[in-house]
Amino acid sequence: MMRASTVRLAGISGMAVHVPPFKVELKDWCEWTGNDFGKVGNVIGSSFRVPGNNENAYTMAASAVMKLLEAYNIDGNDIGFLGLGTESSTDNSAGAVIVKGMVDAALVQLGKTPISRNVEVPEFKHACLGGVYAMKNACRFVDTDSSNKLAIVVASDIAEYERGSTGEPTQGAGAVAMLIEKKATMIDVHYHQAGKSASYRGPDFRKPVARHFSDKWATTTPRVSDFPVFSGPYSTTVYTDTTIHSVEDMLHSMGLPGGAGTYFDELSAIFFHRPYKMMPIQAMSVLYVRGLVRGQSRKDHLKELCEKAGVSIEQLEREMEQDSKVDPFAVITETGEPPVMHKATGKVAKVLRSDPVFKELLATKMGLGQEKVSQFGNLYSASLPAWLAVGMEDAASNGVTLSGKNIVAIGYGSGDASEAIPMTVLPTWKESALKINTLSTLQKSIPLTKEEYEAIHDTREDSAYPPYTPSNEFFIHKVGDRVEPAFQDLGVEYYTYAASKM
Repeated sequence: MMRASTVRLAGISGMAVHVPPFKVELKDWCEWTGNDFGKVGNVIGSSFRVPGNNENAYTMAASAVMKLLEAYNIDGNDIGFLGLGTESSTDNSAGAVIVKGMVDAALVQLGKTPISRNVEVPEFKHACLGGVYAMKNACRFVDTDSSNKLAIVVASDIAEYERGSTGEPTQGAGAVAMLIEKKATMIDVHYHQAGKSASYRGPDFRKPVARHFSDKWATTTPRVSDFPVFSGPYSTTVYTDTTIHSVEDMLHSMGLPGGAGTYFDELSAIFFHRPYKMMPIQAMSVLYVRGLVRGQSRKDHLKELCEKAGVSIEQLEREMEQDSKVDPFAVITETGEPPVMHKATGKVAKVLRSDPVFKELLATKMGLGQEKVSQFGNLYSASLPAWLAVGMEDAASNGVTLSGKNIVAIGYGSGDASEAIPMTVLPTWKESALKINTLSTLQKSIPLTKEEYEAIHDTREDSAYPPYTPSNEFFIHKVGDRVEPAFQDLGVEYYTYAASKM
């Protein structure tokens, strides 16, 4: 049986999602590039969002925070923590205070109370895990540093890849803001039982500054870009390996070592970091197989899967022991190539993904919000929060019973690190979840043509974009260029809030 925590700690009382209106339908993209949408749609998703030429991680973050403040009627004086999780910063000095500055100005513009000056404004960076780290630290702040203050967390990122690369269909842009309270109304976050895993992976997925000075870098893209250095198969291997270890560490913290199979059966929902549709499914299948190996109650099912895969249970047991000792970066350093891991387990996991029992688990535990989140694309640090947000809203809108149920959120950041956090849905969850209102965000969309997409991707020039008038969102209205002895603002962005027109 699952041992749910009885300790009431801080949790999530509200969420808000902001994405740019410009989007690329992957069905159209496949026609432009000669790819098979049957495969791409099944593996990647349905579309991805593209940032405007006057948008960045900060403007999207501030827009999401404004939606959150409005939807949940939050008074700026009650906020004691504003944390930003991102890997798309454009300023190596300031961080979340940039978001605070925008939000304060907009609140004053609307005749409302700005965020208290007595507030913490940290920025968290660890690839796609920054938003989860920000959420955990916000929970700690509310529980330990403040008697009555609220915390706001916002994860915001732009995922962009060079045209023609394997990462191109996994682009995306958006932000998710979260309201953290000591007495939460939607989800209790049992961060004291969270599982953790971190190992240095070297050239997994990186953004070294030095790449911008190489003649080999982004040779077909004339604009300044933030394309990552990445190795697809290696990144998939370490994603799976690290999420496995964080989940198993969580199970150990909960007093459930080896009980993964039963634990997942008893959950009502499972949310992963989601770079693309298939990645969490692959990781989940490997986790499930390992749970079957360590468990005692389903050996007949495991034996059947192994026979179909041509693998013995003994092979799985040996591989689990051997892989736990492998350091992928050490192997790369020594051989120049990444190691092959979970080979036998992967064969059984592939069979499992066609198994009716596992398909039912995917439909019931990982189906919430799946259709909506597939329209965002990869949001990096906002990817897991986005799935959690649309999943909770989806459940509330469709009458799914979640009150008192246990769920889990599994975050991941390349490089790499992972967090697996058990959560409990609260009795008052539905009212809070219905305020997320991602439908209005999704409806505000402008599909791009091939010519528009390519011009936007390669230049980000004003003329490349179709007409669009910002509403209830921030944008960059100028960039400083002064370099004087007494005053400099070269490269510093200045922002404006476009309120809705009555």
